[in-house]
Amino acid sequence: MRAHQSACSEGLRGLVVVACASWLGLAAAGCGGTAASPPAAGGSASAGAAGKRAATWSLTSKAFRNNQAIPAKHTADGRDVSPDLSWSAPPKGTTEFALVCDDPDAPRGVWTHWVLYGLPAAQRGLPEAVPTTETLPKLGGAKQGRNSFGSIGYRGPAPPPGAVHHYRFRLYALNAPVTLRAGGQQAELERAMKGHVLARAELVGLYSR
Repeated sequence: MRAHQSACSEGLRGLVVVACASWLGLAAAGCGGTAASPPAAGGSASAGAAGKRAATWSLTSKAFRNNQAIPAKHTADGRDVSPDLSWSAPPKGTTEFALVCDDPDAPRGVWTHWVLYGLPAAQRGLPEAVPTTETLPKLGGAKQGRNSFGSIGYRGPAPPPGAVHHYRFRLYALNAPVTLRAGGQQAELERAMKGHVLARAELVGLYSR
């Protein structure tokens, strides 16, 4: 009888030890301890590094600051020429740039003001008043697309009277050339860039009438 009770006691103690060990293993895994599985290669660690690089990539203009008013010179109420743009060094692996300017506040939906692509990776800016031609020999042979007005190159803000509109200048760092003819539209460029965007820098200008 005593032997049976002793065996039962030993068995219970063994179950308690196993249960505790299992609980500790789960706790360690939940807190990021050694019991947790290591992250897969190319997971959140590499994504975090890419995000850090993208966060340091900036797009600026001498004409206006981010979320500030765009001067009339760069709108339909003035000379309607494109503003100068400058950007910092892009992420490693960038082969070329693409640029889009659009207005998400337009009454008929997103309105495209500028589509430009095929800018060489060595480029660090655009001058004021980029010519409204399909190709730009002085900018490494970059191409321009068609805006929502139906013309090539930049067309500035021309909103209806009322609320302030936001004009998003978005610069994309790409790891492969865009295979799109000159005169392409924003949607076509976005399809061509799919899977090749390393980072995006954005500058927002405001305008109203």
